Amino acid sequence: MMLYPLYIDPGTGSMLFSIVIGAAATLYFLARALIIKAKVVFSGGRTAAVAGVRHPAIIYSEGKQYWTVFKPVLDVFEKEQRELLYLTSARDDPVFEETYRYIQREYIGEGNKAFTRLNFFAADIVLMTTPGLEVYQLKRSKTVTHYSHVLHAPSDATMYRLFGIDYFDSVLLTGDYQAKDIRALEQLRGLPEKQLLTVGCTYLDVYAEKLKHIPPEENHPFTVLVSPSWGASGLLTRYGAKLLDPLLKTGWRIIVRPHPQSKKSENAMLEALTKRYADTDTLLWDYERDNIYTLAKADIMISDFSGIIFDYLFLCDKPVMYVKQGIDLRPYDADDLTDELWQFKIVREIGIELKAEDFEAIGALITRASDSAELQEARRRAKETAWQYPGEAGKRIADFMATVIHKH
Repeated sequence: MMLYPLYIDPGTGSMLFSIVIGAAATLYFLARALIIKAKVVFSGGRTAAVAGVRHPAIIYSEGKQYWTVFKPVLDVFEKEQRELLYLTSARDDPVFEETYRYIQREYIGEGNKAFTRLNFFAADIVLMTTPGLEVYQLKRSKTVTHYSHVLHAPSDATMYRLFGIDYFDSVLLTGDYQAKDIRALEQLRGLPEKQLLTVGCTYLDVYAEKLKHIPPEENHPFTVLVSPSWGASGLLTRYGAKLLDPLLKTGWRIIVRPHPQSKKSENAMLEALTKRYADTDTLLWDYERDNIYTLAKADIMISDFSGIIFDYLFLCDKPVMYVKQGIDLRPYDADDLTDELWQFKIVREIGIELKAEDFEAIGALITRASDSAELQEARRRAKETAWQYPGEAGKRIADFMATVIHKH
């Protein structure tokens, strides 16, 4: 008899994993309750001494790339001598280099291992950037009262994969404009209203401060930064050498900063391009965690629909050229909305469109691209809309977490 390998499709695998996690969590809490009950009997009813550890506040970081999102919040907790548990999926998370006294830190593994561990912590509030709560593997813990999602980009909140933020108790926004589409989705899907609070953008606050201390380059060469999103609609995936070859002919310094997800999801494409330009001195690849140092070097950016456009515009106040992409919105929450996304509308006002048929003449186009007073005013308006309360996000987030803790 011939034996065939067992195949489980991703959807079924996710469902089976959720069932296993749910069963494990149920058994855990039943066993925990029995142990506590037994200890109560033998301790003369002193439940407070044996009920286990409950944390007032937990932050979960999916990777060290989110360090600048959470550091301002941690700094406030530390300054105000309030305790917080920071859980991370990065062994080399920068949090371990800090000298915090009130911030407890723990590495809990990656992926499913981390999501499983999260289910065994008790807290009044858990804050995270990770979307998809109650959708796939990331499930709510019965011993967590409030789950809060903090947006980590000043772009639209509905550009997550389907149901990305549907089941959080609160969402912390970078600008008031993001609330409209979240409310629209709640009505369409019959969801209860989440608590929405505009707090600003922590990582932009961090980068704005860093930018003040970056010295200008000596003998600065004119620099073009190519910084795309990832996936089939991404600039590098769709055009690659068709864009980079004409750019190199200009003799300018070209810095390519792929999206962090590209290394995971489309590494073969990156390796092919890296090999093609291995002997080219004027093309550099940037994979650093912080983008601010590369942004500071650039005189102009070329991108697609990546949120880094707003980092560059808001922090450096320099022109952007964008290649209009026919992005397929079907996998995203935004596909359920009828109105055009803010980020797609605003990029036409603050950016300069670059068409694929013009790539061969890209040097002349960039030379002629002037930073007009109209573009500068459009950037100012966009910044005021999408990045509110500059410099205050860490304090506002910490204060919100404190109000949730005090309610419970």
